[in-house]
Amino acid sequence: MRTEIENALAVLKRGGLILYPTDTVWGIGCDSANPSAIDKVYKLKQRIETKAMICIVHDFKMLNEFVEEIPEVAYDILKYASRPTTIIYDNPIRVSENIIPADNTLAIRVVKDEFCEKLLRKFRRPIVSTSANVTGEPTPLSFSEISDTIKDGVDYIVNLNQKNKAGKSSAIIKLTLDGQVSVIRK
Repeated sequence: MRTEIENALAVLKRGGLILYPTDTVWGIGCDSANPSAIDKVYKLKQRIETKAMICIVHDFKMLNEFVEEIPEVAYDILKYASRPTTIIYDNPIRVSENIIPADNTLAIRVVKDEFCEKLLRKFRRPIVSTSANVTGEPTPLSFSEISDTIKDGVDYIVNLNQKNKAGKSSAIIKLTLDGQVSVIRK
């Protein structure tokens, strides 16, 4: 695992794209603070730039570094969630402008995956984590289902868990600072 972390880290630091296993499905990742890397993800996924993407962090402390103010209820939701849960927060900070939609929010998941946690601890910034598919195509549930377009379009493919079937996409909940809670994806 150490070699895979070092290889992925080197690619992220130079603005490249990685294809990697997460606590949900395989993801396309890049540095959340690098606008040109984020543009590459949009291009590879053939996704319009106004459509939001998810970022991952390794713990609550890291989450606090990239969101201006976290509603208290977020901690309870994450503590008691029975599956990976992404929360959309108001007022993200210290990430590239081109990953923030017009409503000034950002979807962030605290991961519970050993590889992702270790990579994030070394990288010290959120990593984009968008599903490894071209927009409009089904989300691949295993590495073997990822299209050659995606595999050929990244700079590094993490060589871990390629035989495992992925979990399902995370639940997504939107929290606003004024106390509104909306379930976007169950």
